[in-house]
Amino acid sequence: MVETTSGTGHGDWWPYLAEPFRNLGHRIQDFFSPQADAAATEGAYEIELELPGVEDDDIEITLHDNVLMIKGEKRSSREEKGKSYYFSERSYGSFQRSFRLPGDVNADQIDANFTKGILTVTLPKLAERQEQAKRIEVNPG
Repeated sequence: MVETTSGTGHGDWWPYLAEPFRNLGHRIQDFFSPQADAAATEGAYEIELELPGVEDDDIEITLHDNVLMIKGEKRSSREEKGKSYYFSERSYGSFQRSFRLPGDVNADQIDANFTKGILTVTLPKLAERQEQAKRIEVNPG
């Protein structure tokens, strides 16, 4: 039999054993990094992020200097009244991912869809550029 300080028997060891881990989720909940896939087709690039539990209103996508920034927040809505969590594996908090884009992305046609916890950002490629040499005139000073 395992004795504890309360002396009530062997069942009392569980809360004491789990105590160091009880608030671990609170320490790491401030930031999590969603998983992403990136692919290319002939006409577009596509980025998919797993964002289960995130609302579409909590997602912000920006493009600046050819860097696509996706950020947002997964909010916790659980009440803890009367519950003692021994562990929690669910992540909550802010997230941010950035992707440096190739130069042939048509920034005016970027599209984002959010369905069943998957954010899909489609980045169409610019129409093929004609690689022609252009002569630059030199003006006399």
